[in-house]
Amino acid sequence: MDQRELIEQITKEVMTRLNGPGSSLQQAPGTLAPATLAKGTLAPATLAQTTPATVTLVSADMPEYIDHTLLKPGATEDQVDQLCAEAREYQFYSVCVNSSWVEHCARQLRGTGVKVCAVVGFPLGAMDSRSKSFETRNAIEHGADEIDMVINVGAMKSGRLKVVEDDIRWVLRACRPTTVLKVILENALLSNEEKVLACQICKKVGVHFVKTSTGFAESGAKVEDVALMRRTVGPGMGIKAAGGIRDFETARAMIAAGATRIGASASIKIATA
Repeated sequence: MDQRELIEQITKEVMTRLNGPGSSLQQAPGTLAPATLAKGTLAPATLAQTTPATVTLVSADMPEYIDHTLLKPGATEDQVDQLCAEAREYQFYSVCVNSSWVEHCARQLRGTGVKVCAVVGFPLGAMDSRSKSFETRNAIEHGADEIDMVINVGAMKSGRLKVVEDDIRWVLRACRPTTVLKVILENALLSNEEKVLACQICKKVGVHFVKTSTGFAESGAKVEDVALMRRTVGPGMGIKAAGGIRDFETARAMIAAGATRIGASASIKIATA
């Protein structure tokens, strides 16, 4: 079977599972993957070995899935402080911010257990790989625990897969052994074939998560994309669904489809439904 046939088969299987009897989206409410999968494992192998029974997910469980996010270019210091205060109060998994805010957030959150996630090459993914590498290293030095990088979307669309792979490797090499690396695919701009290829590249390189979206494209996370990503990468990688997730039911559907982390700005609404 060649790669195109494999992609077509994966896509068909995912859509059948989503739409057919017994779909994970047609289960009884609350029958979802356990929260332990959301906790940012440092090595894909660790996640792959985690096979606990399903649990009932309620809104009180949701904070540990959530990267509480503020990425607007006009975000003020007061707004960032509020983000951190909310993350402390609700014990979200992390705050996700532009790299210029990392040091500030790290000071605000020291000793709280809330991690700091920095976006890199955001939101276009078109910056030079060396620049992404520098931004990554600088963010980590200033307190980032996790990095969400945007792939070189133009290279992906051009079929320049080696460029895409090398770009991710530049960022991975800049990470510390304890740094969690998530790769943003920006699915709204990719075909199903390109989504699968991008996931395969990420799995080959050995990153910890693939992520659906920046939230700055024409659309964000979609359940069918999360399911396609999970079917492609298997159980050994995290999947972050982000972009347009504004309520508990949507977040729960993403987790049912295979997401192990949720990126959201409407985190309090999601967690207090």
